[in-house]
Amino acid sequence: MRYLTSPSHDIRTNLAIETYLMEQADLSEPILYFYVNSPCIIVGRYQNVLAEINQKYVTDHDIILTRRTSGGGAVFDDLGNVSFSFITQDDGHGFGNFKRFTEPVIRALHAMGATGAELSGRNDLMIDGKKFSGNAMHVENGRMFSHGTLMYDVDQTQISHALNVPADKLASKGIKSVKSRVTNLRPYLDPKYQHLTIEGFRDILAREILGVRDLATAPTYPLDAAAQNGVAELNQRYFKNWEWIYGQSPAFEVTHRNHFPAGTVEFRLHIEQSRIAGITVYGDFFGAQPVQPVLDCLTGVKYTKAAVTAALAPFDLTHYFGKIDRDSLIKLIVDQGSENS
Repeated sequence: MRYLTSPSHDIRTNLAIETYLMEQADLSEPILYFYVNSPCIIVGRYQNVLAEINQKYVTDHDIILTRRTSGGGAVFDDLGNVSFSFITQDDGHGFGNFKRFTEPVIRALHAMGATGAELSGRNDLMIDGKKFSGNAMHVENGRMFSHGTLMYDVDQTQISHALNVPADKLASKGIKSVKSRVTNLRPYLDPKYQHLTIEGFRDILAREILGVRDLATAPTYPLDAAAQNGVAELNQRYFKNWEWIYGQSPAFEVTHRNHFPAGTVEFRLHIEQSRIAGITVYGDFFGAQPVQPVLDCLTGVKYTKAAVTAALAPFDLTHYFGKIDRDSLIKLIVDQGSENS
């Protein structure tokens, strides 16, 4: 087995490296790949982004958001988490077999003192009845990876805020993540492993899994210039691409209502692929002109503040909604939407 650690803390780059390895690397031997991410959220391939995250909190706290190619639920990572990935040829017996790929990790954690760590259910690693790792897989063209998170010392207050969608009348056709009690591994490890840097934790795990005393003796998989170019292309095509991150979301309905001094306004929106596919408005506001031209101009527009603002720029909204502030109306439309452009 060969070994690689990512030099980047950007989840998008790290997922692009993983994808490149699965698609292009020489897999005559499996590759063990580790990466550490700055604060980020990774949603599963088939999830509705806006039903999983608190977009305002994510934006305000500069949390990177992306979508991975594997299924499963939404995950929050930060610099207190290590992610691992086993990248290998698909022998026909690997996909769905989470035990096969998590057993080496569990054995390593047991050796570090977390003897209660175990695979629970389909794809979670648990200890003391709490989850510290979620796992997912992707298979394509006879190749696959199985990857997972390991919460060593994650800021759990961030999890509760970033993955807590504000109460709203949002009906999504996507499957919501199953919320579980989570914990960090650090308190369950032997004392000598409880004050490691995240890189130190990663390296001890790697040594245990690879069965070497010194990682310098482990065979590595280098990323040459051609590989780095391939990673950059995948990053732009998928993990930094708005259409991939938001446009893959299932359709959903959302209702936003607010009472202003000049009257009540209620927007009902149908969102498909994170674009406004339909919008109606109700309320007791006073407008001098019918609102339909305003609604028509929003059809097909990205469900983001920047896109809605640009679409409405030609209109003097006071003609349609009376004395209601433009910014307040835009906020009402996209309150649950993305702040990205």
